[in-house]
Amino acid sequence: MSGFLEELLGEKLVTGGGEEVDVHSLGARGISLLGLYFGCSLSAPCAQLSASLAAFYGRLRGDAAAGPGAGAGPGPGAGAAAEPEPRSRLEIVFVSSDQDQRQWQDFVRDMPWLALPYKEKHRKLKLWNKYRISNIPSLIFLDAATGKVVCRNGLLVIRDDPEGLEFPWGPKPFREVIAGPLLRNNGQSLESSSLEGSHVGVYFSAHWCPPCRSLTRVLVESYRKIKEAGQEFEIIFVSADRSEESFKQYFSEMPWLAVPYTDEARRSRLNRLYGIQGIPTLIVLDPQGEVITRQGRVEVLNDEECREFPWHPKPVLELSDSNAVQLNEGPCLVLFVDSEDDGESEAAKQLIQPIAEKIIAKYKAKEEEAPLLFFVAGEDDMTDSLRDYTNLPEAAPLLTILDMSARAKYVMDVEEITPAVVEAFVNDFLAEKLKPEPI
Repeated sequence: MSGFLEELLGEKLVTGGGEEVDVHSLGARGISLLGLYFGCSLSAPCAQLSASLAAFYGRLRGDAAAGPGAGAGPGPGAGAAAEPEPRSRLEIVFVSSDQDQRQWQDFVRDMPWLALPYKEKHRKLKLWNKYRISNIPSLIFLDAATGKVVCRNGLLVIRDDPEGLEFPWGPKPFREVIAGPLLRNNGQSLESSSLEGSHVGVYFSAHWCPPCRSLTRVLVESYRKIKEAGQEFEIIFVSADRSEESFKQYFSEMPWLAVPYTDEARRSRLNRLYGIQGIPTLIVLDPQGEVITRQGRVEVLNDEECREFPWHPKPVLELSDSNAVQLNEGPCLVLFVDSEDDGESEAAKQLIQPIAEKIIAKYKAKEEEAPLLFFVAGEDDMTDSLRDYTNLPEAAPLLTILDMSARAKYVMDVEEITPAVVEAFVNDFLAEKLKPEPI
């Protein structure tokens, strides 16, 4: 276990009081569940979370007081200690985005858990990218032995299970989480067993959210076309509305099913299951309840005729207005081409697709998300804006890796882009052999 943790976190962590703790000592303490808390001292929601998380952490670990340093780090003779209670096998590590060391010190001083040292800025950024953290505060739980994500939305764990009775909060099958009555907007009630044999879209949305309402209008048409084509497909609306009245008003526009608004526990469990960090989000499942894509929103907007339903992920995407938001989810390889040349974009996709497929398969075998997304960008306003923002040359073809969260770019300056060139570029990036340029 310690090998994985040292690869993930480095050799040393620090307590709120500034004392160093060896990462390998977590194994001696019997830590089985690791929480990564992503936050910043300047964020009021992070300050609120820290307070509630400290109480939660203290209750689970059985600490006499959840004050600074409580339980953070092994005591003398930890290796010979009795087998810990299951819930005391939890440790949390704070991963900060602070840019000022004094503010960071003031913030971590009151934390009873551990933190990545302030100087570990590169490692922090790698963690943000690895787990696709898009907003703060975020709290995810990992299996400390394998690194597999157990729960992507720890904030809901704190709210829904304050005593830790469901520890270690591992994911449950969709059929189990969705079990219960579902509604149509005419008041008809159906059992969730009616979903058997169907592809399912789990739609997290709310009436107060303008992008949600825009997507709903498109999704209504997509739903109709898919059903008319004879496909077994159903959508489940999981509301984030602020009142039952708003829910009813919004749901009246939808021809599909919904989790009852009054069933807050089930709505929350679905949010936890899929680690929802923002809306609108459309998760598409196969008939066995396994995720096909988390990018249903992008797929619906890019494929309004639904010819590619159920939208299995493509290794290489053509950059567009609707999927450009994915550039912010982590490092992206972008091959810029001259789209005025017939077939140039398709040839570029064929060039990088084998490399993309190899990377995706390698990380899927480890049950991890690929560390890179792959795009081809043609000549249009979106591409022009991206080139301007990242200060890239006008050359085409141009091979780049863009890391928006790190405000870094990597540019491959060669006369001819071949599969071997692309693969070497990707491998050097993953091995951290490339020198970044600022964006």
